[in-house]
Amino acid sequence: MFRWIDRSSVLARLLENLSSSLAKRRGLPIVLGVLLIIISFIVQLLNLVAPSGALDLIWTITLHTGLLFALIGVLLVEPLGG
Repeated sequence: MFRWIDRSSVLARLLENLSSSLAKRRGLPIVLGVLLIIISFIVQLLNLVAPSGALDLIWTITLHTGLLFALIGVLLVEPLGG
């Protein structure tokens, strides 16, 4: 089932481009994660002023996405040449 993934030249090129661009900008995922966490903090403050289900959803998505980006960025610093 996964043989086509291993043999896919498109995915190989995509992975190569992604890794080379991240190697040049190793801190980018961490910075994006921190920015998303700051945005989630602002959204949570807005939600305290005017409670809304949509703001709860936006807060949850931005917080958890920011945490994932920051943690993955920290994990990728060393393999990408940090």
